[in-house]
This record gives sequence, structure tokens and C-alpha cells, in this order.
Amino acid sequence: MKKVIEVEDLCCKRCAERAEKKLLLLDGVTGAKANFKKNLVFVETSLPDTVLTQAVELAGFLVKSIRPRKGIFC
Repeated sequence: MKKVIEVEDLCCKRCAERAEKKLLLLDGVTGAKANFKKNLVFVETSLPDTVLTQAVELAGFLVKSIRPRKGIFC
């Protein structure tokens, strides 16, 4: 399932990469791409939202919401 994680304070490319790497370390995540300009992380995963939230928060960011990804550019 593809999901969109809305994150607070992804201020730069390095922060976005840190969030991506933390998610990619999880078994069950097949892809992660962060957009720091929009404060979004796009994830392809079979994991529940609670696990994703924990991983992003361990990277040092606050998760505002997680929703299913509906289209290519959402």
C-alpha cells in the first residue's frame, strides 16, 4: 500500500534523507521518498501507521498525519 506521511519541520534535503533512511530500515517498507519543501514522505509499505509514526519520530520529526496515497502527485 502506498501512503503519504505529513511531517512537521522537514527543513532541508538532509532532514528528508534522514527520514527516508529511517523508514527504509524497516522490514516491510519497499520504498520511501521525502519532499522537504512540502513536508511529505511518500512510502510504499505493508506496515501499520503506528510503526511508521514511531520510525519517523525516532528520526526526530513529528508526524501530523498518515493517509493513503491516491494519485501520483498527492
